[in-house]
Amino acid sequence: MKNKSHFLSVIIPIYKQEKTIVEDLLNINNTLKQIRYDYEIIAVVDGITIDKSYINAKKLKLKKLKVIGYQNNHGKGYAIRYGMAKTNGDYIAFIDSGMEIDPNGISMVLEHMEWYDADIIVASKRHPASKVNYPLQRKVISLGAWIIARFLLGINVKDTQAGLKIFKKQVLVKVLPRLMVKNYAIDLEILSVAKHLNFKNIYEAPIKLTYDFNSLTHATGLNTIYRSLIDALAIFYRLRLLRYYDDKNKRKWVYDPDLEMRVNTGL
Repeated sequence: MKNKSHFLSVIIPIYKQEKTIVEDLLNINNTLKQIRYDYEIIAVVDGITIDKSYINAKKLKLKKLKVIGYQNNHGKGYAIRYGMAKTNGDYIAFIDSGMEIDPNGISMVLEHMEWYDADIIVASKRHPASKVNYPLQRKVISLGAWIIARFLLGINVKDTQAGLKIFKKQVLVKVLPRLMVKNYAIDLEILSVAKHLNFKNIYEAPIKLTYDFNSLTHATGLNTIYRSLIDALAIFYRLRLLRYYDDKNKRKWVYDPDLEMRVNTGL
């Protein structure tokens, strides 16, 4: 029998995954059927006109699955926020499509939420219990992101970039209206703003990750690294100098009705 005390929403951002998305969604659904929580899956196609990801995903008739999207590509961060705005759960997670991260990791982050009574659990490649296989270039990028997160933004976790995280809904209700990043630095912005708002119970959980060297979803080029660095420095500027994320600057926050989060949990 499902545990009725929590309802889990899982966001899956999708970009150019037409060949694998059906299998990915089935794998995630099969994993979630084994957990003790009721759940929903919200698949967000980041640009439905780009390929057949949306069409293929819509063919699945799974009771717990909702497939949504929008016409043009806006970036991973936008897709995650767009999905979060449509959730009903009091626990909200996101996991990258592509299945490099074992979806059984969702169970692990859920257990960690309970163990620590956490605000946020971050799946971490650098957790001592993690099993990871990814190239040196990605390790360098991950290390650079950690340096920025730790020393510029004050985020005390060892890995901010793995594509699996879970949040209490009340954290996101406070954090999401303040965000500006629409692409790869979304993780850094959510974590730094949450900590700034005194949601300090942020912990790490292990994952199993196998890097797909042929995946189109990876953007490891210099241009992407440069853009992510600029986004991270902009977060630091808004956080420490402009104090943009403070309540007193609410009138300056960028409002997008498509990203407005529901307050009710739907329980």
